[in-house]
Amino acid sequence: MGLTAKIRTRDGWAVSHAVVTVTDMTGTQVLRAETDAEGAVRDTTALAPGAYTVIVTAVGYAPVASSALVTASGRAELGAVTLARQGGTELPPPGPWTIDPAHSSVGAVAQHLGISSVHGRFTDFAGRVEIAPDEVEKSRVEAVIRAASIDTGNGMRDDHLRSPDFLDAEKYPEITYRSTGLTAAGADRWTVHGELTLHGVVRPVDLELAYLGTGSDPWGGTRAAFRATTELRREDFAMNYNQVLQAGIAAIGTTLKVELDIQAVQGESLPQA
Repeated sequence: MGLTAKIRTRDGWAVSHAVVTVTDMTGTQVLRAETDAEGAVRDTTALAPGAYTVIVTAVGYAPVASSALVTASGRAELGAVTLARQGGTELPPPGPWTIDPAHSSVGAVAQHLGISSVHGRFTDFAGRVEIAPDEVEKSRVEAVIRAASIDTGNGMRDDHLRSPDFLDAEKYPEITYRSTGLTAAGADRWTVHGELTLHGVVRPVDLELAYLGTGSDPWGGTRAAFRATTELRREDFAMNYNQVLQAGIAAIGTTLKVELDIQAVQGESLPQA
C-alpha cells in the first residue's frame, strides 16, 4: 500500500529533488513525499480508496498535476512522471554560445551483422551556436569534427573506419555542419536545416533538436543543453564499402543513427579551467 512513482526528465534522467503532494477532492493534503537519488517515490502511507490529485514539483521544472485513483488496496501507482524544464518552450537568450566538448558527446550507431549495434563517438570537435535576437528562425549553428577522432572501442575497427573505405580521414580530416535555417516542431523542439560535409561530399541534413533548458554552472557561467538526432545513409556520402557475409547479411549497416548531446556555454569562449 502507499504511493509509488518515478520522476524523470524528458530525456530520461532521474529528478532526485522532486516533491510529490497528494490532495483529496476537498483540497486537503493527505501525503507529501520526496524522491530519492534514483528519482523514485516509495511511500507506505495507506490511502483511503477514492480519487486524488497529485502534484509533482521540482526546482527548475514546470509543475505537473494529474489525477490518481486509489483502489481498495490503498495503493496508488503513478508510474513514470515526466517533468519539463522551465523555460523549455523558447530558445536560450540571444547571442553567441560555445559548445563545450568536455560536457558534450557526438555519437553514431550502426547495425552490425544484422543483429546488434556498434556504438561509436568522435572525441575531438568544436562548435558555436548563435541565437538570433528577433527572428529565432535566423539562429545559426556551426560545428567541426576531426574525422580521425572516431572511437568505437576497438583499435582495428577504428583504423578501418579512418581508412579510404570509410571516412578517409587523411584526405578529408574535417567533418563540418553549417545550419541554413530553423523550424519550430513543438513547444521545445526544433528542426535544424543545414549542410553536412562528410567524406568530401556536401548534403542537406536536418537535425531533430530538443532544447532541454538553461541553467547556471559552478564557474559563474550560463549553460544551455540540447539533444539532437538524425539518420545518415553512407551511400549518400560515397562510403559504399561493405563486406557481405556468406548468409547474405551485410557486416555493417548502411544507415547511421547520429545522436548529439550538447552543452553550450554563453559567450564567445569556454571558461578557463
